[in-house]
Amino acid sequence: MKNKIMDRYYKGCALDAYELFGAHLCEERGKKGVRFTVYAPHAQGIQVIGSFDDWSCKGHQMRRKDDKGIWSLFVAEAKEGDMYKYRVTQATGRIVDKMDPYAFYSELRPNTASIVTNLDYKKWSDEKWLAQRTKNFDKPVNIYEMHLGSWKKDEDQEWVNYKDIAKELIAYVKENNFTHIELMPLNEYPFDGSWGYQCSGYFSATSRYGSAQELMYLINACHRANIGIIMDFVPVHFVRDDFSLSYFDGTPLYEYEKACDADSQWGTANFNLWREEVRSFLMSAAAFWIDKYHVDGLRMDAISNIIHWHGNKDLGENEGALHFIKRMNYHLSEAYKGVMLIAEDSSDFANVTKATQDGGLGFDYKWDLGWMNDTLKYLEKDPIYRKWHHNNITFSMAYFYSERFIMEFSHDEVVHGKKTIVDKIWGSYEEKFAQLRTLYLYMFTHPGKKLNFMGNELAHFREWDEEKQCDWDLLKYPMHDAFHRYFAKLGELYSKTPALYETEYDWTSFQWIDADNADENMFSYLRKNENSYYIVILNFSPNAYKKHAFGVPEKGVYHELLNTEQDIWGGEITELGKMKAVEKECNKLPYTIEVDVPAFGGVLLELKKRKKPVKKAVK
Repeated sequence: MKNKIMDRYYKGCALDAYELFGAHLCEERGKKGVRFTVYAPHAQGIQVIGSFDDWSCKGHQMRRKDDKGIWSLFVAEAKEGDMYKYRVTQATGRIVDKMDPYAFYSELRPNTASIVTNLDYKKWSDEKWLAQRTKNFDKPVNIYEMHLGSWKKDEDQEWVNYKDIAKELIAYVKENNFTHIELMPLNEYPFDGSWGYQCSGYFSATSRYGSAQELMYLINACHRANIGIIMDFVPVHFVRDDFSLSYFDGTPLYEYEKACDADSQWGTANFNLWREEVRSFLMSAAAFWIDKYHVDGLRMDAISNIIHWHGNKDLGENEGALHFIKRMNYHLSEAYKGVMLIAEDSSDFANVTKATQDGGLGFDYKWDLGWMNDTLKYLEKDPIYRKWHHNNITFSMAYFYSERFIMEFSHDEVVHGKKTIVDKIWGSYEEKFAQLRTLYLYMFTHPGKKLNFMGNELAHFREWDEEKQCDWDLLKYPMHDAFHRYFAKLGELYSKTPALYETEYDWTSFQWIDADNADENMFSYLRKNENSYYIVILNFSPNAYKKHAFGVPEKGVYHELLNTEQDIWGGEITELGKMKAVEKECNKLPYTIEVDVPAFGGVLLELKKRKKPVKKAVK
């Protein structure tokens, strides 16, 4: 088996390199101990040093396993829980202590030792969930993106614990009708302010929040509650810290050889994605989280920096990196049929969510960063000027069916002076909330899966800070509490309305009623399936409109399911209405309804289609 892994590793197609490399508890020649294995082709020598030999200067000399660069050693004295490092005599003769690139657990920063860990978790009970999970193309996906360390914690608590947070987190996610939790990177990283996106340990669950087994407990508990887990994964770059991957054997082993290629915009080192061993390293890291931790999806960061050199279209496509991402997505999709692969890609590169066999990159979904930017730019403007930017709202449907998009308001939108979602919106406190409710009606009725960062559901005014928990005290204020309940109601409507998710990537499920009413800052459209019509009306002007005419496709009584200005959400409307369609052409549709549309408000209407009578056969 090991030889087969080595063969795949050198060919750049291994998903299981972690079964060979790293520190593995085992028994050899009747002795229990640990087998250490590492790749360092240009090292002059490597020693394993650790707590098992009191960090001896002599260490344990590793031996070359082959002539291509794999070193290995069995240490009988080593056991679970021991700390260790590789003391590498590099190609230049310099001696440096390195963490294990395949470490399964590590010390809490600023310490950097790797830790021998047993990843066999005996309490998995999510077999039913794993057997039934899919990529959810025809199911509701409502994602709660979160930074685990700053969601909720006591004032004197530096870090929450994976296991301790499970019960409260799961209850909250269920209450708010989220289907998945997306966890910002939980791989090991040295700098808290990088949020995990500047990685050091790609196979090491961060020790900030507890043990590997405690993370497994959390994920298992989520699955038992029918909540999926998506993990952020960073395949582009890694930290330059000397203890980590940087110049591991004294040569650019993981990074590009040329500084102009290796130096990233974040002060980190770009992976050399042309190198087969690096490809196997990252492919195995991705598979590792699915295999060992049972995650249901990987959201891959900064894919535009894989598509183009440094994410810059003017520098051209990075062909080697494109080959890598296609290969990784193909093999992951083949090995893990029901796991979602999600691209965070800010480019306009085509076919990101097309199968690799058909010339695409092989992702299942892509964040719709264009929709996010256009929508928020529109709402930042004074309503007087919005009519000149009407296409900021309508443009998304011009390209929507080119990919499978996720509509997202992520952590990137609420940090670094950008303001939070509610605070970006033009207007007074009350006007912001009225438009916020309409914005979210738009988001939840727009085709595409949904993602929101923690705090969005509270209408957070303070920008996210990884050192502080969410402002839960906001729920003491009626407007925030009402919005929180409104947000949960939208999640419930979305998850219980098949027309909003079953065929959302089929262009026949969406139809504009009026996409051109710029003077009134008004938008109206249909969502539909074989059973129902849903009419969505969005008014982003400060003017209320009584008995405003809208075209509809069929006669019947249209029932108001939701009005953003209901008193229970912070508005003044006490009762939902119903509108009978009359046979009169409007908006190029055969029937007309008249709707009272509130200022800065939105309305959602439903018509159940009448079933056509079945003709009885004549005997």
